[in-house]
Amino acid sequence: MEMVERFIIKLIWIQLIFLLAFQLFLNREDTFVQFKKLARYEGVNSNNYTKVIETFDDLKD
Repeated sequence: MEMVERFIIKLIWIQLIFLLAFQLFLNREDTFVQFKKLARYEGVNSNNYTKVIETFDDLKD
């Protein structure tokens, strides 16, 4: 069981290293301009908080 635990911990470390490496790569490179344009188009970058009011006309008693 200890061997399996060591293997899982090694996999977690490897995934963490790859995650950090690719995050640094994606944040520093300008090759992914499409993603930045898409994020601006979807409104992810701006803090637009609007109230949403839902009306249910079909639920009249």
